[in-house]
Amino acid sequence: MIVNKITDLIGETPLLRIKMKNNKWQVYLKLEKFNPGGSMKDRMAYNMIEMAEKEGKLKPGGTIIESSSGNTAIGLAIASAIKGYKFIAVVDHHASKEKIDMIKAYGGQIVIVGDGYKDNEVAVVEREKTAAKMSKEIPNSFFPNQADNYNNRGAYIDTLAKELLDELGKIDSFYGAIGTGGSVCGTAMGLKKRNSNTIINAIEPDGSIIFGGPGKPYFQSGTGNPKDAPIPQIIDYSLIDNNFYATDKEAFNTCRFFAKKYGLLIGGSAGGVLYKALEDINKKANEGKTVILLCDGGEKYLNNVFNDEWMEKNNLIDKKIEKVISSWIEEA
Repeated sequence: MIVNKITDLIGETPLLRIKMKNNKWQVYLKLEKFNPGGSMKDRMAYNMIEMAEKEGKLKPGGTIIESSSGNTAIGLAIASAIKGYKFIAVVDHHASKEKIDMIKAYGGQIVIVGDGYKDNEVAVVEREKTAAKMSKEIPNSFFPNQADNYNNRGAYIDTLAKELLDELGKIDSFYGAIGTGGSVCGTAMGLKKRNSNTIINAIEPDGSIIFGGPGKPYFQSGTGNPKDAPIPQIIDYSLIDNNFYATDKEAFNTCRFFAKKYGLLIGGSAGGVLYKALEDINKKANEGKTVILLCDGGEKYLNNVFNDEWMEKNNLIDKKIEKVISSWIEEA
C-alpha cells in the first residue's frame, strides 16, 4: 500500500479471531491500535477537523485546543501537524507519560490541570473549562469539544461500522467502551442500518456515572465519566441494549494476560471491554458472530498497567482473573 500522507492510513484496522471453549460463538477483536496514532480516536480527531474546516470554524494558521486523556489529543496532534495548525492539549494526570510524550513529539503543547486530585480521580470538568476558556482568549482558535461534537460520533458510522460489515457480513452483537459515546453510538448507528437486531453492549469503568451509577474513583483512562461531570450530549441511549461495569482489576489483569498469552498489547480500558465481553459471551448457549472493539494499544501504559510496582502499589494484581479468562477461551 502506498499513500500520500499518514492520515490516509486511518482505518481498515485488522481483526483477530478468538476461539471460545464453551460455545461456538465467533469472536473477533477489532485492533484499533494499528491506526497511525495508536487508537480509534484518530478516526474522530481527523473527522472533527475536516468538518470544522468545511463549516468555517477552523481557518488556516489556527490553533486547535482540546480536553483529552491522551488518545484524542494524539490524533489531533497528528492531524494538526499534517494540516499546519497549532495544537494545545489540556490534560490531567490520567494522561500517561507515554501519551504526553507522543503529543509533544508531534509538535503539540501540553497544559496540565487538576492539581489536588488523587491518582484514581479524573479532572474532566476542569479540563473542559480550561480548554473552553483558552479558545475564547486565543485568536483564531477552535475547541472541538469531543464530548458534545456530533462529528465525533459521525466518524464511525461509515468507516468502522462499514469495515466490520464488509469483512464479516451479518454481525449479531458488538462490544465497546463508552466515554464520550462517539465510537459506540456511531458504530451502532452504522451496524443497525444493516441489521436493526444487532445487540450493542457498552462497557464503562466501575465508578463511572454514564448509566446512573453513584460514581467513585477509577484508574481506567479515556473511558467512562467521573462523578459530577456532565453526560456527553452525543450519547444516544436508545442505541445501546446492554451496559456493563469493568473494575480496574478486571481491566488491567486482562491486559496483562493477553500480552503474555497472545502477544497482544492493549490499553487499560480495552482490557475492561475485553473482560466483560468474554464474560458475557461465555454465558451464551447459542451461536453467533460478535465484534469486540479494542480502542488502543498497551504501548502507552507501560508505566502503569504493565508495571509490576505500580500495580502492586495500587493493589490491582489479581491472578484469579487470568485463570478465569483461560477457562473461557482457547490458547492462541
